[in-house]
Amino acid sequence: MNFREEEKAAVYKAIYTRRDIRTFRPDPIPQDTIMKLLDAAHHGPSVGFSQPWNFIIIQSDEVKKRLAWAADKERRALAIHYEGEKETKFMSLKIEGLEQAPLTVCVTCDPTRGGSHVLGRNSIPETDIMSTACAIQNMWLAACTEGLAMGWVSFYKKNDVRDILDIPPHIDPIALLSIGYTDNYPSMPILESTNWEKRRSLEPLIFAEKWGAAPNQQ
Repeated sequence: MNFREEEKAAVYKAIYTRRDIRTFRPDPIPQDTIMKLLDAAHHGPSVGFSQPWNFIIIQSDEVKKRLAWAADKERRALAIHYEGEKETKFMSLKIEGLEQAPLTVCVTCDPTRGGSHVLGRNSIPETDIMSTACAIQNMWLAACTEGLAMGWVSFYKKNDVRDILDIPPHIDPIALLSIGYTDNYPSMPILESTNWEKRRSLEPLIFAEKWGAAPNQQ
């Protein structure tokens, strides 16, 4: 398959400009655009072609409020792991996007899909979660190209989300994704701009042939 130069540039632009967003406008998202995002996710690679994901579409203010409660409860519980400036920065991380955004998608993973023998999953059981993460990344890049912002909320107890969304106990709620339009699309990741962490240099992360062996520099 060949891509024209402008097509290549568009793919890399989406990869490099995609951000985790926390503030949203209430403007509704057209239904056909929502389906484009879900279809992009559904075309993600999956172990043994098991496609272990489901997508719960949440637009009700009441349900979003309950999810925001679960996220805030966990954020406050996690704050005990930080002290001083780190605690202040951690508590400043916003989760209001769960209520602000017109759409929240809960992406789940079914570890039983495909039965007891799924090619690849027999050796590495975590590959079904890895597959679901690939679907989420597809959705994120699609959202970016559609002019939408997306935020991945990772503070919650899974059983709280299961209870709120009536998810069966064997199904894993992998992500709560807030999706909408924003007036604040940052040029760099939020955690980088707030000095929580910096992007690491690529070169020290690359080894040749075995762990710790630096590649030969030509």
